[in-house]
Amino acid sequence: MARGDAPRDSYHLVGISFFILGLGTLLPWNFFITAIPYFQGRLAGANSTAETLGTNHTSPADTFNFNNWVTLLSQLPLLLFTLLNSFLYQCIPEMVRILGSLLVILILFTLTAVLVKVDMSPGLFFSITMASVWFINSFGAILQGSLFGQLGTMPSKYSTLFLSGQGLAGIFAALAMLISMASGVDAQTSALGYFITPCVGTIMSIVCYLSLPHLKFARYYLAKKPSKAQGQELETKAELLQSDEKNGIPNSPQRAALTLDLDLEKETEVEPEEPQKPEKPSVFIVLRKIWLTALCLVLVFTVTLSVFPAITAMVTSSTGPGKWSQFFNPICCFLLFNVMDCLGRSLTSYFLWPDEDSRLLPLLVCLRVLFVPLFMLCHVPERSRLPILFPQDAYFITFMLLFAVSNGYLVSLTMCLAPRQVLPQEREVTGTLMTFFLALGLSCGASLSFLFKALL
Repeated sequence: MARGDAPRDSYHLVGISFFILGLGTLLPWNFFITAIPYFQGRLAGANSTAETLGTNHTSPADTFNFNNWVTLLSQLPLLLFTLLNSFLYQCIPEMVRILGSLLVILILFTLTAVLVKVDMSPGLFFSITMASVWFINSFGAILQGSLFGQLGTMPSKYSTLFLSGQGLAGIFAALAMLISMASGVDAQTSALGYFITPCVGTIMSIVCYLSLPHLKFARYYLAKKPSKAQGQELETKAELLQSDEKNGIPNSPQRAALTLDLDLEKETEVEPEEPQKPEKPSVFIVLRKIWLTALCLVLVFTVTLSVFPAITAMVTSSTGPGKWSQFFNPICCFLLFNVMDCLGRSLTSYFLWPDEDSRLLPLLVCLRVLFVPLFMLCHVPERSRLPILFPQDAYFITFMLLFAVSNGYLVSLTMCLAPRQVLPQEREVTGTLMTFFLALGLSCGASLSFLFKALL
């Protein structure tokens, strides 16, 4: 809650700044996976980027397994820095973490844009791109955790704006791809324009962050001493998690790691004026209460990341060459997934079904496993083992609608139900465990994608 003597946020500049910062933190993941057709074209053996942006070159015979590796190397930093961020907070100043991460991300995205114009062997291009993916997502995890810490001293609505910006990053990346493809310029220029977009977004994020100390409203909250702001920071972070669940703010793989970072911070805090602290809840006792819900969360993301985007990005239109075939994957895979996932998360604002005592939740989660063979039997050309049973585009679109809505809804539902299964004093540990299992599910799904692609 904003204090009564706080200055006004003139023209909502602070809110806009945090919205843009939220958008900027998740542009890397979304821009890389949305541009899979471009990367596949570069790795297909051609030395030019011509006709690569909108053409799907992915096939089961792909020797580089690009979409599998880009997913895995995006999720492993999440799991790693989920555990390391709390230690980094104590060793590296906040401004260095935030500005340093933004600058590294900007440099690496600039490198990706420059490589559009550089002819090189597929092997060298793959190595450079994978290194960029790893470092961009590593610094992205540090950036998100650091910004989340800043938001702890702000009124909770600014955290909601930050999360809203993150939730729109996937839709923004898909729209940027569509605009680049529809611009009418040659494919190389179109790809260059696409990758310049996140560079501009990152520069805007840097400008927004540097402008915060010059805004009176931001100074009022961000300049507080940690000892005075500690209670409000923790309260705001708790409000953030609750508002995310109630309002259906879209989530993303990377953003989920922030919850664990914050919970680890709270575990290491010392109240100097309190002679005695209550005993912390046992992790094992909490785990006994929520293990089924946590397992459901792991399975939801394992299924999702095992086929998206590794398998779904390989599906092509059965209508043959043409405009629709060119726009099919950006629209029906990436844009549709992000929009429907957002819709699925928002549904928990209106109802929570099944409830925490129902055994229907594990059943619904297990039924999502059917999406794996369904997508693998869609129109993926050049397969060597499995047949194509669902060649029409309508099948893939229907599967993607149900797949995305169920992912968003079940993720949001499990995160909402877990705190209901424990005592109030155990909710902090619950948040830590649920976020760990979420990251675990993402990593498991990314690893399984290699197996499913090999089965094609």
